Amino acid sequence: MIRSELVQLLVQENPGLSVREVEKIVSIFFDEIVARLSEDGRVELRGFGAFSTRARDARVGRNPRTGESVEVDAKRVPYFKPGKEMRIRLNM
Repeated sequence: MIRSELVQLLVQENPGLSVREVEKIVSIFFDEIVARLSEDGRVELRGFGAFSTRARDARVGRNPRTGESVEVDAKRVPYFKPGKEMRIRLNM
């Protein structure tokens, strides 16, 4: 499902809200998750899962075209851990 499909589904299920209102709600929701993760926080949605970040160390990589060694800086990457309810529903 892509963002626009999510918006359309929410509009259908909530006829009192306009498309523009639902788009704003979805944007705020995702923006808040990103903001919390950028502060090195954690976002937990009960029954769904938890978003967090993990640290990756600096390393030496290779350019796939030339084979040349390239320094890759340390960084944080997003990580998702599904909740128990989601795992159960996926394995029914």
